[in-house]
Amino acid sequence: MKPLLLTALAHPLADAPFGRRGEDVEVRRIPALPTAGSLELDRPIVLALDRSLVASAGEGAAAQLRSLAGLIAIVGIGEDGDREPGDMLPVEVLTSFIPGDATTGTRLAAFRGAFRHAAALVAVWNARSTAIDRTRELAELSAIGMALTTERDLGSLLGLILSHARRVTGADAGSLYLVERDDDGTPTRLRFASSQNYSLPSLPFSSFTVPIDHSSLAGYAAATGGPLVIGDVYMLPDGAAYRQNRSFDQSFGYRTKSMLVVPMRTHRAEVIGVLQLINRKADPDAVLSTADAVERDVIPFDAHCVEMTTALASQAAVAIENGRLYEDIERLFEGFVTAAVTAIESRDPATSGHSGRVATMTVGLAEAVDRLSSGPYREVSFTREQLRELRYAGLLHDFGKVGVREQVLVKEKKLYPQDLDLIRHRFAYLDQRTELEFERGRAELLLQHGPAAYEAGLHRLECERRKRREELARFLDTVIQANEPTVLAEGSFEALEAIGRRTFVDFDGRVRPLLEDHELQFLMIRRGNLDEHERREIESHVTHTYRFLEQIPWTRELRAIPQIAYAHHEKLNGHGYPNRVTGLEIPVQARIMTIADIYDALTATDRPYKRAVPRERALDILCMEAREGTIDPALLETFIGSRVFEMVPTGTAA
Repeated sequence: MKPLLLTALAHPLADAPFGRRGEDVEVRRIPALPTAGSLELDRPIVLALDRSLVASAGEGAAAQLRSLAGLIAIVGIGEDGDREPGDMLPVEVLTSFIPGDATTGTRLAAFRGAFRHAAALVAVWNARSTAIDRTRELAELSAIGMALTTERDLGSLLGLILSHARRVTGADAGSLYLVERDDDGTPTRLRFASSQNYSLPSLPFSSFTVPIDHSSLAGYAAATGGPLVIGDVYMLPDGAAYRQNRSFDQSFGYRTKSMLVVPMRTHRAEVIGVLQLINRKADPDAVLSTADAVERDVIPFDAHCVEMTTALASQAAVAIENGRLYEDIERLFEGFVTAAVTAIESRDPATSGHSGRVATMTVGLAEAVDRLSSGPYREVSFTREQLRELRYAGLLHDFGKVGVREQVLVKEKKLYPQDLDLIRHRFAYLDQRTELEFERGRAELLLQHGPAAYEAGLHRLECERRKRREELARFLDTVIQANEPTVLAEGSFEALEAIGRRTFVDFDGRVRPLLEDHELQFLMIRRGNLDEHERREIESHVTHTYRFLEQIPWTRELRAIPQIAYAHHEKLNGHGYPNRVTGLEIPVQARIMTIADIYDALTATDRPYKRAVPRERALDILCMEAREGTIDPALLETFIGSRVFEMVPTGTAA
């Protein structure tokens, strides 16, 4: 582009050559002083400044000239008889001054010097612009790098990489391939993992693989480790080993033209994928809906695009490697959690599936809380990481049961099986003794009173035997019924106490109570099937859980797991365990889990020590708990209103 001379209409300067040929410089006549924003700063510009141009700017002339002085060369043009600039031409902005009666040589020397100065200003401007652009690009790459490192989900990360790469290069479309390896870690193929297309935003995605060789563009870049820059993929050189697959273009009416294919290399120089950018556009907002639009708007990827994309690809490679490592760690931890839950359920098969159902409902209730727009929890929200934390806490909340005695853990009734067997044997012994006493009485009756009185006495003996056996059966039935656990506190124990006051004579002739004190103690449990000592032992599983979970070096996102699991048996009124904390001292995550835990305990059909409570009855019991101040009423309302309980099967309790 030619240098430009701006001169006032009144001074054509026709007698002053500006180069070896007059056409070397473009001369533009202007009626008024130009502004900085109106100039083409990509070429040297000289302003021939006379009094008429200064006058055209009025009172703002001085400021306007100062803004121009840093961008273009300004040569003062004097009137006839002027030997110096004078008051109308500010000296501080002038590159040089030409007197009104200056010779052609003087004018030529002044203008050539001014153009050299203008060229230097352009160089400075370009260098400054380049530095600004590079600084902006470095800042952008840094911001992209930070964005990539914070994204943990691999699918989202791939989309983020493509979006940034397309934006910094102006690409219309892009795709991303990931290297797949065999069991030995040797690269085997590339898998098509993600794609974007600005002009065709609703394209269906279908994964496929290509070999890592020279047959495809992506395979070539992965095999060679170097970028491919192609102006038009339909016009590849005859000797090129790679070929573009045109099936996509044919299927969707798209025209792939310019392409940039860059391998993504880690800091160990390992290629872990290929970034492929398609159809760089002069106007990023252009839609390539026709072949004409492609010819009009698509431009080749230049060296700067290669530089930027290579830098971004390196960042992307590290981010993908980190994302995969994070996924591996998650899978490892998921395996650990699964093994831990299996260990819990192997010790207590009766509660098999409980941890999974509690985790599912806990996360479901947290998601429902996240959607609230009113109520005390409308400001509460949970991130994806916090929901994962909550799920793991739900799965591991009962892990401490591995530290509880198995006979207590799997106890089904109020009495242990061996205790009930002893009572049954005791009553069987008394039943046999009743029969023996009947036979002895009948023999004595016959020997002492003879056949004449035998019939009358036998009827009496049979009545006594029947009454005694019916009483024993009634006592045993009372014991068996009392042995059944109850969900709520209920029952009257007068009958048991009466049985306990009865005695019998054992084989050794000792007088013993019909029910031993410890047997009465268990049978008179008012709620559930555990006495106070056993209940404290079961309750200790929360502390065992906390101590176990506290030993794990959790990541920052999962560090609240021990506290959440520790508090899932606490009650708002302070009647929970193990710490009897109240209200807001209980983490909201634990309050959520408490509702899910109680509901599943009530409705579970796999508990041999109790019958499953129907769903509506379970919800009624939860509402009663909320009225009594043990569980959070607002959370329970959300649990019921969002029908979180439908997330898990409830068998006969449905």
